[in-house]
Formats: sequence, structure tokens, C-alpha cells
Amino acid sequence: MKALNILIMLALLMALTITNLSATPSDDEPLFVHNDGDEDRSQDEPTSVGFTSRFLAQKPRGPMTCDRYPRVCRAAGSAGPDCCKKRCVNVKTDWFNCGMCGKKCRYSEICCKGKCVNPMSNRLHCGDCNNSCNKGSKCQYGMCSYA
Repeated sequence: MKALNILIMLALLMALTITNLSATPSDDEPLFVHNDGDEDRSQDEPTSVGFTSRFLAQKPRGPMTCDRYPRVCRAAGSAGPDCCKKRCVNVKTDWFNCGMCGKKCRYSEICCKGKCVNPMSNRLHCGDCNNSCNKGSKCQYGMCSYA
């Protein structure tokens, strides 16, 4: 066990020594460079350390929004097939775009089949979309035949 501790300490000491030696400048490399801005920098100097891959050298693309790429909304996993204000939505169920872009439902309403309805009192959408009450029963408090 003692030999293992000594081996680990020796490895850490070697790693620390290598790190310090590689971080210090050599004799021909100055520690500080005084630049008054009078001299033009030559293009011979490298602008980055190491190499840059082709992937990193490419210009970053912006997000794929549906106003520029309408097919994005029809892809699997999309929020909906319609595009409203650069977002994919389903205008048949979205509270902020019910039936058409920008049409908002009131606080107590939900969007069912593109229409704002109150699920607490609507017979065709009682409590939730497409939950219709039987003939002769009322929708009260989101339940059919409550009283």
C-alpha cells in the first residue's frame, strides 16, 4: 500500500513538472510583448494555438425557423404543422393561435378544433376537447350531469 502511495505521488509530481515546464517561455520567446500599435502585425504569426477543424471554421448557421423553412413544422416531433411568428404550432389546439395565428383564447377557455370554448359549460367539449355530454344532460363545472 505504501509503494502505491509513493507511485501516485511520483506520477503527480511528474505531471506538475511537465505542466510548469511547458507553460514557461523559452529564452528566445519574450515573456511580455510591448506593442504601441505603430507596427503592423504580420500575417506570418499564428492566430490560434493548434489546428482548427473544418467544422469549427464554418460559419455558424442560425436556427431553422419555419418562416424560412416551412417544412420544419411537418417533421416528426414538431409542435404542429402550422407556422406562426417563427414557431411551429397546431392552430387546432394552441391557446395563443386558436384557428389562426395570433388569435388568443381567454383565460377560462381552451382551443378545441380551432375554436375557443369554455370546457366548464360547453356540452360538446365538457371538461376537455371532444368530450360531449349525452342528450338531455348539461355540462356544469366541466362534468356532464353534475347536479
